[in-house]
Amino acid sequence: MKKREIVIAGNWKMNKTPFEARVLAEAVRERCENAACKVVICVPFVDLFQAKEGLLGSSKIALGAQNVHWAPSGAFTGEISAEMLLSCGTEYVVIGHSERRQYFGETDESVNRRTLAALQAGLKPIVCVGETEREREEGLTESVIARQVKAALTDVDEAALENLIFAYEPVWAIGTGKTATSEQAEEVCRYLRDLVKELYSDAAADALTIQYGGSMNAKNAAELLSMPDIDGGLIGGASLKPDDFAVIVNAGSEKAARL
Repeated sequence: MKKREIVIAGNWKMNKTPFEARVLAEAVRERCENAACKVVICVPFVDLFQAKEGLLGSSKIALGAQNVHWAPSGAFTGEISAEMLLSCGTEYVVIGHSERRQYFGETDESVNRRTLAALQAGLKPIVCVGETEREREEGLTESVIARQVKAALTDVDEAALENLIFAYEPVWAIGTGKTATSEQAEEVCRYLRDLVKELYSDAAADALTIQYGGSMNAKNAAELLSMPDIDGGLIGGASLKPDDFAVIVNAGSEKAARL
């Protein structure tokens, strides 16, 4: 089983034209090329080729997408296959983001099907899980995480976990300016790791990368990443600001150096 990686991934969401994407990717490359942790930028489909160009020559920064379909081809208007993503130089893909669940009908079952397709094709899925504010207030956080994690991992064998990342993103802390305290985030990430230990093994759980994905930014990244079970971040708004993103990457690099 591989050693646990520290991974900082930027989720650009629906932002940047292809020209703007290349400029931003170049800025990220300039600031983060010497990172000691893994760095990923997850961009809109239309930006993949230009973002790849902007990263040209980088050995530290990988390209990611924001969704993938479970079928290799077919009548699925508006979707994109794993093979298509691979042909664009994509290495990672975000699956099951709360915005996909909330606005586009993503379900636990479809998250699993997309995850299996990504893994089979050789993509590395970043699988998002997290509770709403109401679910947290009602004490349902652990049951929600357990349901989502178990569903996502249906038919995923232990060897495939080496290429899978979980991102804990409390829905109430995404794009709201609210952030889970480092203790709250650590508690859920530790629970998630314990779940994987029960489902697979100690070794699989210890090697699993678990990111925090709820409004991590340049000011709070170091504190969040100081927690033992938080192995990186899935960064939204701050990933569109190269200087801020670089601060988060530096915090990730410092954690990677301590491992």
